[in-house]
Amino acid sequence: MSTRGRPARGAVAFRATALRLLATLRVDSTRLGGIAALAVTGVGMTVLVPALLGEATDTVVDGMRGDGIDFAPVRATLLLAAGLTVCAWLFQVAQGRLIADVVQRMAYRLRERTEAKLSRLPLRHFDTRSRGDVLSRVTNDIDNVGQTLQRVFARVLGSLLLIAGTLVMMFRISPLLAALVLAATPVTVLAARAIGRRAQPQFARQWAATGALSGHVEEMYTGHEVVTAFGRQEETARTLADHNDELRAASVRAQFVSGLIAPATTFLGNLTYVLVAVVGGLRVAAGALTIGGIQAFIQYVMQFNQPVTMLASLAGQMQSAVASAERVFELLDAEEEPPDPVTAAALPAPVTGRVVFDAVSFRYEPDEPLIEDLSLTVEPGRTVAIVGHTGAGKTTLVNLLLRFYEAEAGRISVDGTDITTLPRAELRRTIGMVLQDTWLFGGTVAENIAYGRPDASREDVVAAATAVHADRLIRTLPGGYDTVVDGESGLSAGERQLITIARAFLLRPAILVLDEATSSVDTRTEMLVQDAMASLRRGRTSFVIAHRLSTVRSADTILVMEAGRIAERGTHHELLATKGPYARLYAAQFAHRPAAEPGRWPGSGPDGTARSVRT
Repeated sequence: MSTRGRPARGAVAFRATALRLLATLRVDSTRLGGIAALAVTGVGMTVLVPALLGEATDTVVDGMRGDGIDFAPVRATLLLAAGLTVCAWLFQVAQGRLIADVVQRMAYRLRERTEAKLSRLPLRHFDTRSRGDVLSRVTNDIDNVGQTLQRVFARVLGSLLLIAGTLVMMFRISPLLAALVLAATPVTVLAARAIGRRAQPQFARQWAATGALSGHVEEMYTGHEVVTAFGRQEETARTLADHNDELRAASVRAQFVSGLIAPATTFLGNLTYVLVAVVGGLRVAAGALTIGGIQAFIQYVMQFNQPVTMLASLAGQMQSAVASAERVFELLDAEEEPPDPVTAAALPAPVTGRVVFDAVSFRYEPDEPLIEDLSLTVEPGRTVAIVGHTGAGKTTLVNLLLRFYEAEAGRISVDGTDITTLPRAELRRTIGMVLQDTWLFGGTVAENIAYGRPDASREDVVAAATAVHADRLIRTLPGGYDTVVDGESGLSAGERQLITIARAFLLRPAILVLDEATSSVDTRTEMLVQDAMASLRRGRTSFVIAHRLSTVRSADTILVMEAGRIAERGTHHELLATKGPYARLYAAQFAHRPAAEPGRWPGSGPDGTARSVRT
């Protein structure tokens, strides 16, 4: 594939992202005005100093040629120059403080916007991206933008003003020499621009590699036990080394290419300095310029070259910041969930929990149908168990009910109200969910149980924990209900699951979704939880997704899913009698199969009963 045109597109994208990044500062227009005023005043004072020193030099030279040196005006001029230098420094300090405030407020707003954006993104967005990469955009990239802008902002603003002020003073002293300096400037700018264009893709690769590395580290940390159990530490270390090597290589390329800017501009600036010194010396010899004038002009050349070189050297840092900003804006521009309707409907009060799927179709990929023309009616207070092989569409069904995904065709209603006409928050408040993968945030046990009802009293929290037989477990913890839950809490998977079940109990929704809710619970605890669930489900519509068929025997209706469709439905005994897919699943889980022959356990007789084994 040809690479022609890429630099142009990259330059356009760079400018667009940089302008958008600067636009985020507009809300701090008052502070920006203060920064500009401080910068103009400080740079103005700085620009006057070489002219004053030139005047002092001319006074000394004239005195040496005449009746002697009058040091009083020289002293006054030098004191004024010193005072201006000190004042300019104080203005720079105040400017730096304001810039830090403005930039960090911008980073704060970006973090707020990304946090709000994450809550509006559909589940599909997270299913197709590494969690580590998303976290890297929210943390590493925003930090890089803030820190780089804080370093660069003052220098860029001061440099631009210094260039403008210096040019004015140079033209006042010698238009010819100023024209020479100005003629050489485009060469420096073009050189920096050419190098910067090559640096931008390298910085983009650097931050993409940072996201990939973060994703791998996050994945290996959360799956550390599995990695250790399967002995994959060496492979994991090799993968980490590959990501690390890619990040190192990308960083070296980015820093090397951007680092070429400063030497190139310094070299060109030195050539300009030599040219000015030669031509200026000739002008002094011809009497067209005073010694103080050429002294001041040379100082202005140094002042002019310094910000030009600084701007060129900062270009690499700006490339890095813009590359990070582009990743942040890509997240902020990601497609969101369809907005709630302007004139939203409302569920009747109280919600009975009647759920109807009417000819619903859905697919994750356009060419891979998953659910096609599915219809289902669940009456209030009924428990529906959904079973089937992995990938049959069980979890997808409840994801559609919760509007984590939107159905492509058909209609889903709760109490006769189309769920697409409801605000998502209202819909989800009526549905309690317990997932197979437990999630507890860093907080106390009581706070985790009350996550769905932050205003719940301690008595309500204890009652919910007691209902799922978690109260005794929680009271054995060091701090009881005030024990802080984190990665080192020492809770087993089953104990953590009990806390999430208590969370659903406390919410007491009209509809329950239990997605393999007891898969991490031991047999004895499972029996206790099943009793608690039976009392909770009474009078509530419940969807139970399970692979362990022992947990669904008491369901009012069992749906067997195959390839996104309902293969059969009925009660446990009805489905066993039909000897269809459910009966085969049940037999696969509970039939005794000896190893001596297909379908038998070792040590069993031909009828499957145990027999003695002589040794």
